[in-house]
Amino acid sequence: MEETEKESIRAASEELSRQFKTLIDANDLDSLKHLQLLILGRLQDSNAVLSHFNEYSEHCFTEVSSDFSRNTRILKSMKSDLDYIFQKLRSMKAKIMAIYPDAFPDESTGEVFDQRPDLEVPQ
Repeated sequence: MEETEKESIRAASEELSRQFKTLIDANDLDSLKHLQLLILGRLQDSNAVLSHFNEYSEHCFTEVSSDFSRNTRILKSMKSDLDYIFQKLRSMKAKIMAIYPDAFPDESTGEVFDQRPDLEVPQ
């Protein structure tokens, strides 16, 4: 490009920017800048609070997860123990009924369905 063409483009750019400056009030720009800084500060504060909460949650989870897994193992063990006990009781009852048919009232000899919810099946 020629030198005069570059100068005319520069002059046109300066004129355009000058006209844009006259369209916008400096006080409005200052208030917008102030509001943006205020919003930025609030977002940074929120981010800091959320980061702190995430760290706290992670700390609590590490403390509780070992207890939770230990208690889960204990509950599973208790369930298997109880299932074994009830199985033995049913077999003992069946043997007693075979030897002494009058040992239990009529309503207790019927088939009893296990109505406990199965906690291992997701609902």
